[in-house]
Amino acid sequence: MPDTDATVPPSPVRYALTGARGGFARTLLAQTRHIERLRPAVLCDLDPEGTVALCTELGYDPADLRVCTDAAELAAGGDDRIAVIADAALLEHAAYDVLVEATGSPRAGTLAARTAITTGHHVVMVSKEVDSVSGIALADLAHERGVVYTPGIGDQPANLIEWYERTRRLGLDVVAVGKSGEYDLVFDPATGRVRQLDQEIDAPGLAGLLTLGEDVPATLRARAEAVSGLSRSAAADYCEMGVVANHTGLVPDTESLHYPVARAAELADVYALAEDGGVLSRPGAVDVFSVLRLPEEASFAGGVFAVVRTGDPVTWEMLAQKGHVVSRSGRYACLYLPYHFMGVETPLSILDAADHGRAAGLRRPAPHAVLAGRARGPLAAGTRLDMGGHHHDVTGVAPVLLDTAQAPGDVAPLYLAAHATLARDVPAGALLRLDDLADADGDLLDAWSHARAGFTNDRNR
Repeated sequence: MPDTDATVPPSPVRYALTGARGGFARTLLAQTRHIERLRPAVLCDLDPEGTVALCTELGYDPADLRVCTDAAELAAGGDDRIAVIADAALLEHAAYDVLVEATGSPRAGTLAARTAITTGHHVVMVSKEVDSVSGIALADLAHERGVVYTPGIGDQPANLIEWYERTRRLGLDVVAVGKSGEYDLVFDPATGRVRQLDQEIDAPGLAGLLTLGEDVPATLRARAEAVSGLSRSAAADYCEMGVVANHTGLVPDTESLHYPVARAAELADVYALAEDGGVLSRPGAVDVFSVLRLPEEASFAGGVFAVVRTGDPVTWEMLAQKGHVVSRSGRYACLYLPYHFMGVETPLSILDAADHGRAAGLRRPAPHAVLAGRARGPLAAGTRLDMGGHHHDVTGVAPVLLDTAQAPGDVAPLYLAAHATLARDVPAGALLRLDDLADADGDLLDAWSHARAGFTNDRNR
């Protein structure tokens, strides 16, 4: 007789991956080799041969990989082999359950995600550049079509959104949430030098600034001056905090973010309200800090944090004794996750979408913040706003994160402006406006127009 207690094994989950030749994609492809239920079905990249080579390097059988150039070839292979394509439009004809979008290209990622959603597939959005312009429109479209649109666990936005929701479910009073910058400031007291990735500068003044002192803002200003020879902010940080803002309703305390140079054990003191000695002018902020640590100390590893008001002093005194980060006043505490593992963790989002129809957080995104840009210097009409580099900075433009309640209605999102040509001169320090752009992409404009419809009506212009 058959075993009546036997359960039917869960069906495999097939995912498509755009930007399949990139660094994030590699971490996902490497990890899913070890997860029996997850199978790459379609890999899309402008370099299909390089994608095949990458998969082969990771241990995939070359016989299981087939380059397809049209819908007929895609359909001919069945479900057991991995299709490798260069044209994301072919996703319309592919068989898969979840798209992981990792191109980093605002336009390409928007089109790929829209194709997936309109053909009934879930989307895990890794490209924060896409999300900053099109995320609200794509999330609303996914809701209409009955599929999931979500940022991917493993990158800071999804990790922080979920960490924030966890604190809210516990009834904690959240004052600020954020993440560390990507690279720590590692200070060696023996040499008086500080290192950030492959850059190193003299900063002997940090030796006397390793504790906060009584005046926290003054110490933070002194630290910032000591490491002023290093560039600590990046467009990617602002972009990620914009995604978090739209999913949580928390907003930037200042458009340039605070970026305090802080040690992990200080975060509850740093992200206190100004009247309590911290840097915040109001509760409910998103922000980024630069980790200061000694060579032998563990990294924050691009992790995420939430600072909360403590409430009962006896409870939190006990927790402080157990090593948790509590402010010197006892009024604030910091809860943090000192890691983000990129594609190693993203399978959780794929499986949550496919198995449970679940996205990160508890709500669809809404336009609470906009990632915008200010001209670093005068920009002449006819200038093309190039985007490039590891952090996808836009040449000549400083990223800023605006609370949409105070943002001009015609502000141009940074990654809508990227790759566009200026229609007129833009003075130094001016926000980029939609009318400044001569040839903004129509698909991105449509997506942004959808988001703009949710702006509050009492904004300052």
